[in-house]
Amino acid sequence: MPLYTTTLVILGVAILGVAWLPSLLEKYPLSYPVIYLGLGMAIYALPLDLPTDPFQHEALATHISELCVIVALTGTGLKIDRPFSFRAWRTPLLLVLVLMVLTIASLTLVGWALVGLPLASALLLAATLAPTDPVLAGDVQVGDPGEGREDNVRFALTGEAGLNDGLAFPFVYLALALLPVAGPLSAKLGHWLWLDLFYRTGAALLLGILSGKGLAYLIFNLPKRISIKPGAYGFVALAVTLITYGITELLHGYGFLAVFIAAITLRSHERRHEYHKHMHAFTDQLERLFIVVILILFGGAIMRGLLAPLTWAGALLGLLLLLVIRPIGGMLTLARSPRVTLAERGVISFFGIRGIGSIFYLAFALEKADFPHARQLWAIVGFTMLVSISLHGILATPIMNWLDRRHGRKITSELSQAAEAE
Repeated sequence: MPLYTTTLVILGVAILGVAWLPSLLEKYPLSYPVIYLGLGMAIYALPLDLPTDPFQHEALATHISELCVIVALTGTGLKIDRPFSFRAWRTPLLLVLVLMVLTIASLTLVGWALVGLPLASALLLAATLAPTDPVLAGDVQVGDPGEGREDNVRFALTGEAGLNDGLAFPFVYLALALLPVAGPLSAKLGHWLWLDLFYRTGAALLLGILSGKGLAYLIFNLPKRISIKPGAYGFVALAVTLITYGITELLHGYGFLAVFIAAITLRSHERRHEYHKHMHAFTDQLERLFIVVILILFGGAIMRGLLAPLTWAGALLGLLLLLVIRPIGGMLTLARSPRVTLAERGVISFFGIRGIGSIFYLAFALEKADFPHARQLWAIVGFTMLVSISLHGILATPIMNWLDRRHGRKITSELSQAAEAE
């Protein structure tokens, strides 16, 4: 069978599976990303000539992960019911502005002292692994728009995943600035401070708000004779994503952050309108399509030697992040959050899921410049993702069920059964 036709069959079967696997696995300690990671490893155990090595296909890794993340960020912003205010969003803001920075500093130190990476490579690795993932964290995030499943843990992890995929970008650019290339370090740091930190972040915030408000006007305030029909809501979801991201990137802002802010701004208008549910459903389907492709390729990359350059020190760094740095840092960051119980702080701190965003950041930076030990960076990121997808994927359902029962809430499978009975 020709390779192209074989690929279509594999992709079709994989997409069919993702249509029913999430509901099938609701009662079990397993998430569908774990299954697709295993599927990718099984497929690439066969003698098929498919692209797998992200180091040799950086453009492919960059753009497919980029599309997946921006679609996920739109869906993430649309499903958050809680209106934005600094008080209401205190927990996710602490996780992003305090915990993420502490995580980057800690990982940079570990990468430099334990793994022996140069400072620029250690900082790039830290910036790549520090942000949590909006794509693979569906089991610990809030429910669909208007569903009401927005407790402290789910809201904190959803808000954090939406914000930090954009706010980790300045640290990636700082790693680029630290490379020993032409130009005095002081000038490069000054350029980073005003452009990469302040301008790009400010532009993303402003353009995200303007984009969200402008699209909200087009959707909700145009006369009925030229309004958008319900059947086209999904296309509007894609338009929100691509327009916001494209314009922001053209103006040298952070597109990830702008997309999430635009979705949050759009969600603030007509909160009970059916539009939000239709739009989120469309982005969720697109996101799952990208997840299937990326996880199969990721599993294939592992089978074809992605982890070969991994050292014991690199593996220890990944385990320290997932089992020590993130959990302890999270508990300390949220220690003075009176509205979050000790059990909730523990769950929030543990579920720092790493995934598709890490692929993008590393591939993006390696396209921009040559970092020392690039192969080892891919190996460490790949190992950390593998452990995170497996560990968090297995524990998400039982831990969230335990937390829901502890707080007197129905678990996910019970809510699904109740919805089917209506």
